[in-house]
Amino acid sequence: MMTDSQDMTDLAAASSTEKKEHPRRIMTFMRRSSAFTTSQQQGIDDFGEHYLLETENKRFDALAIFGRVAPLTVEIGFGMGYSLITMAEAAPERDFIGIEIHPNGIAQICYEAGQKQLPNLRIIDGDALLMLENYFADSSIDTVQLYFADPWPKKKHHKRRFVQTHNMQLIRQKLKVGGIFHAATDWEHYAQWMLEILDTAEGFSNSAGHGNFAERPDFRPLTKFEVRGQNLGHGVWDVLFRKES
Repeated sequence: MMTDSQDMTDLAAASSTEKKEHPRRIMTFMRRSSAFTTSQQQGIDDFGEHYLLETENKRFDALAIFGRVAPLTVEIGFGMGYSLITMAEAAPERDFIGIEIHPNGIAQICYEAGQKQLPNLRIIDGDALLMLENYFADSSIDTVQLYFADPWPKKKHHKRRFVQTHNMQLIRQKLKVGGIFHAATDWEHYAQWMLEILDTAEGFSNSAGHGNFAERPDFRPLTKFEVRGQNLGHGVWDVLFRKES
Protein backbone atom coordinates (compact mmCIF):
# COMPACT_ATOMS: atom_id res chain seq x y z
CA MET A 1 0.00 0.00 0.00
CA MET A 2 1.38 3.40 -1.00
CA THR A 3 1.77 5.96 1.79
CA ASP A 4 0.83 9.65 1.60
CA SER A 5 4.50 10.57 1.55
CA GLN A 6 5.10 8.24 -1.38
CA ASP A 7 2.14 9.80 -3.22
CA MET A 8 3.62 13.26 -2.76
CA THR A 9 7.03 12.09 -3.95
CA ASP A 10 5.56 10.53 -7.09
CA LEU A 11 3.50 13.66 -7.83
CA ALA A 12 6.55 15.87 -7.44
CA ALA A 13 8.57 13.64 -9.76
CA ALA A 14 5.79 13.65 -12.35
CA SER A 15 5.51 17.43 -12.14
CA SER A 16 9.28 17.78 -12.61
CA THR A 17 9.19 15.53 -15.68
CA GLU A 18 6.29 17.48 -17.16
CA LYS A 19 8.12 20.78 -16.70
CA LYS A 20 11.18 19.42 -18.51
CA GLU A 21 9.05 18.16 -21.39
CA HIS A 22 6.88 21.30 -21.58
CA PRO A 23 8.94 24.22 -20.21
CA ARG A 24 6.87 27.22 -19.20
CA ARG A 25 7.39 30.32 -21.35
CA ILE A 26 9.11 33.19 -19.57
CA MET A 27 6.62 36.04 -19.50
CA THR A 28 7.93 39.47 -20.48
CA PHE A 29 4.63 41.26 -19.78
CA MET A 30 2.26 40.74 -16.86
CA ARG A 31 -1.49 41.05 -17.37
CA ARG A 32 -3.03 43.65 -15.06
CA SER A 33 -6.40 45.35 -15.19
CA SER A 34 -8.78 47.59 -13.27
CA ALA A 35 -12.39 48.59 -13.75
CA PHE A 36 -13.09 50.12 -17.15
CA THR A 37 -13.79 53.81 -17.46
CA THR A 38 -16.88 54.86 -19.39
CA SER A 39 -14.85 55.49 -22.54
CA GLN A 40 -13.04 52.17 -22.23
CA GLN A 41 -16.30 50.27 -21.93
CA GLN A 42 -17.59 52.15 -24.97
CA GLY A 43 -14.40 51.26 -26.79
CA ILE A 44 -15.09 47.55 -26.37
CA ASP A 45 -18.85 47.76 -26.87
CA ASP A 46 -18.90 50.06 -29.90
CA PHE A 47 -15.57 49.51 -31.61
CA GLY A 48 -14.04 46.28 -30.33
CA GLU A 49 -15.59 44.11 -33.01
CA HIS A 50 -14.00 46.23 -35.74
CA TYR A 51 -10.56 46.90 -34.27
CA LEU A 52 -9.80 43.69 -32.36
CA LEU A 53 -8.38 40.97 -34.57
CA GLU A 54 -9.35 37.32 -34.27
CA THR A 55 -6.02 35.48 -34.42
CA GLU A 56 -6.80 31.94 -33.27
CA ASN A 57 -6.04 29.47 -36.08
CA LYS A 58 -5.58 32.40 -38.48
CA ARG A 59 -2.69 34.07 -40.31
CA PHE A 60 -2.26 37.76 -41.01
CA ASP A 61 -3.95 38.72 -44.28
CA ALA A 62 -3.42 42.38 -45.17
CA LEU A 63 -6.04 42.46 -47.93
CA ALA A 64 -8.71 40.89 -45.75
CA ILE A 65 -8.00 43.18 -42.79
CA PHE A 66 -7.06 46.51 -44.34
CA GLY A 67 -8.27 46.10 -47.91
CA ARG A 68 -4.77 46.77 -49.24
CA VAL A 69 -1.14 45.75 -48.97
CA ALA A 70 0.88 48.55 -47.36
CA PRO A 71 4.02 48.86 -45.21
CA LEU A 72 3.23 47.26 -41.85
CA THR A 73 4.31 48.45 -38.40
CA VAL A 74 3.78 46.16 -35.41
CA GLU A 75 4.04 47.66 -31.93
CA ILE A 76 4.63 45.37 -28.97
CA GLY A 77 3.11 46.61 -25.70
CA PHE A 78 1.46 49.92 -26.59
CA GLY A 79 0.20 50.72 -23.07
CA MET A 80 -2.82 53.00 -23.36
CA GLY A 81 -2.09 53.47 -27.05
CA TYR A 82 -1.99 57.24 -27.38
CA SER A 83 1.34 57.36 -29.25
CA LEU A 84 0.28 54.53 -31.55
CA ILE A 85 -2.90 56.45 -32.40
CA THR A 86 -0.76 59.51 -33.21
CA MET A 87 1.53 57.46 -35.45
CA ALA A 88 -1.37 55.88 -37.34
CA GLU A 89 -2.91 59.32 -37.91
CA ALA A 90 0.39 60.77 -39.12
CA ALA A 91 1.15 57.96 -41.58
CA PRO A 92 -2.04 57.01 -43.46
CA GLU A 93 0.11 55.27 -46.10
CA ARG A 94 1.14 52.65 -43.51
CA ASP A 95 -0.84 50.05 -41.59
CA PHE A 96 -0.36 49.49 -37.87
CA ILE A 97 -1.05 46.56 -35.55
CA GLY A 98 -0.64 46.95 -31.81
CA ILE A 99 -0.21 43.96 -29.51
CA GLU A 100 -1.11 44.31 -25.84
CA ILE A 101 -2.34 42.16 -22.96
CA HIS A 102 -3.68 44.82 -20.59
CA PRO A 103 -7.49 45.06 -20.96
CA ASN A 104 -7.71 48.75 -20.07
CA GLY A 105 -5.17 49.76 -22.71
CA ILE A 106 -6.88 47.60 -25.31
CA ALA A 107 -10.26 49.12 -24.50
CA GLN A 108 -8.87 52.67 -24.49
CA ILE A 109 -7.16 52.40 -27.88
CA CYS A 110 -10.33 50.89 -29.38
CA TYR A 111 -12.21 53.95 -28.12
CA GLU A 112 -9.63 56.44 -29.44
CA ALA A 113 -9.39 54.71 -32.82
CA GLY A 114 -13.16 54.47 -33.09
CA GLN A 115 -13.67 58.12 -32.30
CA LYS A 116 -11.20 59.04 -35.04
CA GLN A 117 -12.43 56.27 -37.39
CA LEU A 118 -8.85 55.24 -38.14
CA PRO A 119 -8.82 52.79 -41.05
CA ASN A 120 -5.15 51.75 -40.79
CA LEU A 121 -5.00 50.42 -37.22
CA ARG A 122 -5.92 47.07 -35.66
CA ILE A 123 -5.32 45.56 -32.23
CA ILE A 124 -4.36 42.11 -30.96
CA ASP A 125 -5.06 40.98 -27.40
CA GLY A 126 -2.37 38.38 -26.84
CA ASP A 127 1.20 37.36 -26.12
CA ALA A 128 3.52 39.13 -28.57
CA LEU A 129 5.94 36.23 -28.94
CA LEU A 130 3.13 33.79 -29.71
CA MET A 131 1.68 36.23 -32.24
CA LEU A 132 5.03 36.66 -33.95
CA GLU A 133 5.56 32.91 -34.05
CA ASN A 134 2.11 31.86 -35.23
CA TYR A 135 0.18 34.78 -36.75
CA PHE A 136 2.66 36.71 -38.90
CA ALA A 137 4.38 35.10 -41.87
CA ASP A 138 8.14 35.31 -42.25
CA SER A 139 9.38 38.52 -43.93
CA SER A 140 5.96 40.17 -43.60
CA ILE A 141 6.64 43.13 -41.27
CA ASP A 142 8.38 46.41 -42.14
CA THR A 143 8.86 47.75 -38.59
CA VAL A 144 8.66 46.26 -35.12
CA GLN A 145 8.64 48.79 -32.31
CA LEU A 146 8.97 48.37 -28.54
CA TYR A 147 8.57 51.56 -26.55
CA PHE A 148 9.16 51.81 -22.79
CA ALA A 149 8.72 48.11 -22.10
CA ASP A 150 9.05 46.84 -18.54
CA PRO A 151 12.82 47.00 -17.82
CA TRP A 152 12.63 44.30 -15.14
CA PRO A 153 15.33 46.13 -13.13
CA LYS A 154 16.11 43.38 -10.60
CA LYS A 155 18.93 41.12 -11.77
CA LYS A 156 16.92 37.96 -11.03
CA HIS A 157 14.24 39.22 -13.44
CA HIS A 158 16.54 40.14 -16.35
CA LYS A 159 15.52 36.90 -18.08
CA ARG A 160 12.04 38.44 -18.42
CA ARG A 161 13.27 41.35 -20.52
CA PHE A 162 11.86 41.26 -24.03
CA VAL A 163 15.14 42.06 -25.73
CA GLN A 164 16.98 38.74 -25.64
CA THR A 165 19.13 37.13 -28.32
CA HIS A 166 16.57 34.45 -29.19
CA ASN A 167 13.69 36.95 -29.33
CA MET A 168 15.66 39.18 -31.69
CA GLN A 169 16.17 36.28 -34.06
CA LEU A 170 12.42 35.68 -34.07
CA ILE A 171 11.88 39.35 -34.93
CA ARG A 172 14.55 39.10 -37.63
CA GLN A 173 12.67 36.14 -39.10
CA LYS A 174 9.45 38.17 -39.34
CA LEU A 175 10.97 41.41 -40.63
CA LYS A 176 11.46 42.05 -44.31
CA VAL A 177 15.03 42.60 -45.46
CA GLY A 178 15.68 46.26 -44.71
CA GLY A 179 13.02 46.23 -41.98
CA ILE A 180 13.57 48.04 -38.70
CA PHE A 181 13.49 47.05 -35.04
CA HIS A 182 13.08 50.22 -32.98
CA ALA A 183 13.09 50.29 -29.19
CA ALA A 184 13.12 53.12 -26.65
CA THR A 185 13.58 53.05 -22.88
CA ASP A 186 14.14 55.45 -20.00
CA TRP A 187 16.16 52.87 -18.03
CA GLU A 188 19.85 53.33 -18.84
CA HIS A 189 20.83 49.80 -17.79
CA TYR A 190 18.19 48.32 -20.07
CA ALA A 191 19.31 50.64 -22.86
CA GLN A 192 22.89 49.38 -22.55
CA TRP A 193 21.58 45.79 -22.38
CA MET A 194 19.63 46.26 -25.62
CA LEU A 195 22.54 47.90 -27.40
CA GLU A 196 24.94 45.11 -26.41
CA ILE A 197 22.57 42.36 -27.54
CA LEU A 198 21.59 44.03 -30.80
CA ASP A 199 25.10 45.10 -31.78
CA THR A 200 26.10 41.43 -31.74
CA ALA A 201 22.82 40.04 -33.14
CA GLU A 202 23.16 38.05 -36.33
CA GLY A 203 21.64 39.69 -39.39
CA PHE A 204 21.18 43.19 -37.91
CA SER A 205 23.08 46.45 -38.37
CA ASN A 206 22.95 49.50 -36.11
CA SER A 207 21.44 52.44 -38.02
CA ALA A 208 23.38 54.85 -35.80
CA GLY A 209 26.69 52.98 -36.14
CA HIS A 210 28.09 50.21 -33.97
CA GLY A 211 27.92 51.03 -30.27
CA ASN A 212 25.76 54.13 -30.72
CA PHE A 213 22.27 55.04 -29.63
CA ALA A 214 20.01 56.75 -32.18
CA GLU A 215 18.41 60.17 -32.02
CA ARG A 216 14.67 59.98 -31.47
CA PRO A 217 13.19 59.80 -34.99
CA ASP A 218 10.44 62.23 -35.87
CA PHE A 219 7.94 59.41 -36.32
CA ARG A 220 8.15 58.40 -32.63
CA PRO A 221 5.86 60.81 -30.75
CA LEU A 222 6.95 62.30 -27.45
CA THR A 223 4.68 60.93 -24.73
CA LYS A 224 3.54 62.90 -21.67
CA PHE A 225 5.47 60.39 -19.59
CA GLU A 226 8.63 61.06 -21.59
CA VAL A 227 8.28 64.85 -21.43
CA ARG A 228 7.76 64.67 -17.67
CA GLY A 229 10.87 62.51 -17.35
CA GLN A 230 12.95 64.90 -19.44
CA ASN A 231 11.82 67.80 -17.27
CA LEU A 232 13.11 65.85 -14.27
CA GLY A 233 16.41 65.23 -15.98
CA HIS A 234 15.76 61.62 -16.90
CA GLY A 235 17.32 60.24 -20.06
CA VAL A 236 15.63 58.35 -22.91
CA TRP A 237 17.56 56.06 -25.24
CA ASP A 238 16.53 54.86 -28.71
CA VAL A 239 17.98 51.95 -30.68
CA LEU A 240 17.23 51.39 -34.38
CA PHE A 241 18.52 48.24 -36.02
CA ARG A 242 18.01 47.21 -39.63
CA LYS A 243 17.63 43.64 -40.86
CA GLU A 244 20.42 43.00 -43.34
CA SER A 245 19.71 39.38 -44.15
